[in-house]
Amino acid sequence: MSNTPTPHIGARYGEIAPVVIMAGDPLRAKFMADKYLDNPVQFNNVRGMLGFTGTYKGTPVSVMGHGMGIPSIGIYTYELFNFYDVQTIIRIGSAGAYHTGLHIGDLVLAMGACTDSNYAAQYQLPGTFCPIADFGLLQKAAATCQELGYHYMVGNVVSSDVFYSDNPQADKWMKMGVLAVEMEAAALYMNAARAGKKAMALFTVSDHIVTGEVTTAEQRQTTFTHMMDVALSLV
Repeated sequence: MSNTPTPHIGARYGEIAPVVIMAGDPLRAKFMADKYLDNPVQFNNVRGMLGFTGTYKGTPVSVMGHGMGIPSIGIYTYELFNFYDVQTIIRIGSAGAYHTGLHIGDLVLAMGACTDSNYAAQYQLPGTFCPIADFGLLQKAAATCQELGYHYMVGNVVSSDVFYSDNPQADKWMKMGVLAVEMEAAALYMNAARAGKKAMALFTVSDHIVTGEVTTAEQRQTTFTHMMDVALSLV
């Protein structure tokens, strides 16, 4: 296609699979490609945002970083959906838990993504848009968690524009039953909705806002792969 490569992705049309699994950290995408994919080929290194295409159990799949925050994932997923004809994007990442039933290493499946971002303003909608996951992907992810024995919860997350807040308001989101906080899912879900494509975000709890639990290096190594197992079951 004449509009690829894009300003942010160096791949040519056809070099990216119809399903892309994305992580904020490009090195996590590289780890996933090395660990899970057969014959991975790097298709992107623009701005250090690594991307690889290979096969998983014979099915083509790509993995790629998306950076931190809604503006970053907004750019990458827009280009993937609209210029590379990607059909499905699955985000894997870490999240800070709000719900007291969640603990380090547990998984959160984001049925919906609240946000304090103004990202939806571009659509000039006559009301408030509710960014949600594709139900088929969500249903299958939950089934995989049950099959593999991974502890998980399904519900709302909040995609925040602010990591170091001058006015923390976690308690207000908690009162509304929000499970955890992260920084990207809402934009992913909005881009998917606008493009008529599918999206799903799932997270590993890396810390707990209420209890003060934090992840050790060993726990990150041994539990963050669970969300990768679940994501790959959706391919």
